[in-house]
Amino acid sequence: MLLPPLDNGKGFGTLVSLIVGAGKDRNIYVLDAANLGKFNPNTDDIYQLMSNALPGGAWSSPAWFNGNLYYGGVGDNLKAFAFTGGSFSLASHSSNQFPYPGTTPSISANGNTNGIVWTVENSDPAVLHAYDARNVATELYNSSQAAGGRDNFGAGNKFVVPTIANGKVYVGTTNGVGVFGLRPPTRRPPPRK
Repeated sequence: MLLPPLDNGKGFGTLVSLIVGAGKDRNIYVLDAANLGKFNPNTDDIYQLMSNALPGGAWSSPAWFNGNLYYGGVGDNLKAFAFTGGSFSLASHSSNQFPYPGTTPSISANGNTNGIVWTVENSDPAVLHAYDARNVATELYNSSQAAGGRDNFGAGNKFVVPTIANGKVYVGTTNGVGVFGLRPPTRRPPPRK
């Protein structure tokens, strides 16, 4: 993922363009887009290496919002890494873990406020989760909470990415699409005369 220009933390408001990637080796790699590190047989000179940040590896893409990088590794919690002082550090993580293949987070927000991180848990039934983007330890909603399984949308599907459009969240399933949004108000019949 190519990130927006960020303050490199070395003073003078110097901006750096960073690229972030992760894979099955459990590490998150942060590279300077203007200096990708060059090959060195002894060590790779990259901007930042977050060793073992994703213990099960990453089979998914990250999300970015307001200075935070979000990753959901295999068998791991959803993690938020804050970029402060020119580097990333773990800021918060969800209480639940995501089985294979992990989760690919998506963001909905009102500009730079009210950020929500949406993820899908590949289980049976699958679960849509919503977390506060400022602290992913705070779960705002999950589709297994509603009484009587009202929000159940079927068995999980690998590599599903929640898609947010027009005030709704869309989730692909093995045989359809789950659509989540605000429920219309309950209409009450007019009072009898």
